[in-house]
Amino acid sequence: MASPLRVLVHGGGIGGLTLAVALAGRGHTVEVAEVRDGLEALGVGIIQPSNALHVMREIGVLDACVAAGFEWEVLTICDPAGATLAKIPQPRMDDAPSNNGIPRPALAEILATAAAAAGVTVRFGTTIAELTDDGSGVDVTLSDGTAARWDLVVGFDGIGSPLRTRLYGDRYRPEYTGFANWRVTVPRLPEVQGVVMSTGNRAAKALLTPITDELMYLGAVFAEAEDFRPDPAQAHEQLRERLAGFAGPVAEALRHVDDPSAVVYSRISQVTVEEPWHVGRVVLAGDAAHASTPHLAQGAAMAVEDALVLALSLEGTDDVAEALDAWEARRRPRAMWVQNMSRAVLKQETGWATTPEEDELLKVGIPGAAHVLVQPY
Repeated sequence: MASPLRVLVHGGGIGGLTLAVALAGRGHTVEVAEVRDGLEALGVGIIQPSNALHVMREIGVLDACVAAGFEWEVLTICDPAGATLAKIPQPRMDDAPSNNGIPRPALAEILATAAAAAGVTVRFGTTIAELTDDGSGVDVTLSDGTAARWDLVVGFDGIGSPLRTRLYGDRYRPEYTGFANWRVTVPRLPEVQGVVMSTGNRAAKALLTPITDELMYLGAVFAEAEDFRPDPAQAHEQLRERLAGFAGPVAEALRHVDDPSAVVYSRISQVTVEEPWHVGRVVLAGDAAHASTPHLAQGAAMAVEDALVLALSLEGTDDVAEALDAWEARRRPRAMWVQNMSRAVLKQETGWATTPEEDELLKVGIPGAAHVLVQPY
């Protein structure tokens, strides 16, 4: 049996906490450095596709996720008027559910509870201030003055990763796609039993995603200038204007959008770290290494897959470098496939010119992509 490791996880989001639980459950000592003052998640809801739910099962929290969310099996495609064009059954990975919509705060609480039960220490309001990797270990001083030596440091610190900047400078800054995501939580319509996607005629797309029996979120993707930000007092009206061409359930959902502060706006960017994702004993994962557009709903799924596979790769070996090489060799092709496919779907939906390589990917189609992603990770 390999010797237990001391691992510092930089970032207490979905991927970071999943890794912490997976490692601590295998006997490793894990601490999480989280820049926020708590683990409460911001934003609205999130889709957990079957491959993400498979990971949740592996770390022991699947039942809690399904209980807190809304399990669904069929994707409904509508036109802007709300007429149903297609109903597409969603595949499963092994015996995991097809999909689960869940509020982000609920998922954060589930993972935080699991981390605490596994003995993970979380240091809030801290980030890495100093880091020295001598090949056999990493000496880290946190911003709160805490200093310790670690066998491995893992950056699950998001698309704006400070650890990525520390490792690679500005070579891999987020690339804005020209599009942004608007999201807001509203009461669930009875007919919304799974994701309902409506495509418009202005390079626009709207989705309704159930996240509990009572709630769903309305998401909308539009082309936006890079420097655009919604008016804090008028964000709900700006969203209404952009969705004026939609009828049916999207219009019905909009009737409940009356609070500008409830509207969550985020630019859609991607990151591709083309060099190895680890430098010595410091490694990047999730959005820090390979952030994608949300068009396959696989961002968080790729992060939790990264986390579990990293924990599995460290089993049975005392050679950390070998384990990291094996982890990246297993993860990079799948994560890059998701990123490339997601970007191709964005281009297809918005009328951008696609490359021959993207045309080949698009032949798979979104239903085909779902079947690809329930294959082993």
